[in-house]
Amino acid sequence: MQKITTFLWFDDQAEQAATFYTSLFPDSRIVSVQRQGDTGPAFMVEFEAAGQRFLALNGGPQYKFNEAISLYVNCESQEEVDELWDKLTEGGEESQCGWLKDRWGLSWQIIPKQMHELLQHPDPATAQQVMKAMMGMQKIDIAGLKVAAGQ
Repeated sequence: MQKITTFLWFDDQAEQAATFYTSLFPDSRIVSVQRQGDTGPAFMVEFEAAGQRFLALNGGPQYKFNEAISLYVNCESQEEVDELWDKLTEGGEESQCGWLKDRWGLSWQIIPKQMHELLQHPDPATAQQVMKAMMGMQKIDIAGLKVAAGQ
């Protein structure tokens, strides 16, 4: 097991969420499911998404996710941004600047690597224009960021 593992508290949807998350990324799998009894509902689900280990607990309704923690996904292309955005916002909600909440309320940042590169532009005025463009977006649009950067 890795040294630090993200632990996610769900009401009673841990197995459903883990199955969904593992369907989104290559190098993903359900590692184990601890059930209540031999055939009862899942209590704890250990899974990997894109090689990163997570634990998901069905702990009840006491705690809810909020934006204080999010999962940041570094995307290679607009196609990857679009695909993940569409799948994760289904039943969830869009926010701004590449942030969204999935159907369980978990916050995600779906960010193309090009955004980071453009925000670090050597010309501060260009970087500021890119930041201004990003602030006006929900889902990040690489082409829109490039236009803001004068590319």
